[in-house]
Amino acid sequence: MKYAGLATQWMVMLLIAVWAGLKLDAMLNLRMPLLLILFPLISLSLSLWQLMRELNKPKK
Repeated sequence: MKYAGLATQWMVMLLIAVWAGLKLDAMLNLRMPLLLILFPLISLSLSLWQLMRELNKPKK
């Protein structure tokens, strides 16, 4: 039950990362959507790292 909302959390996180990437790419007038690609990858990597740390904690 602890990880029931994980999929929803990841979807919201990815939507925010994509939205922020689109907005910053438009503000910086970049030809290639660099931030649109980079932000979701970074956010997924950080969330997977956090999940692995949490799963590898010793159980009490």
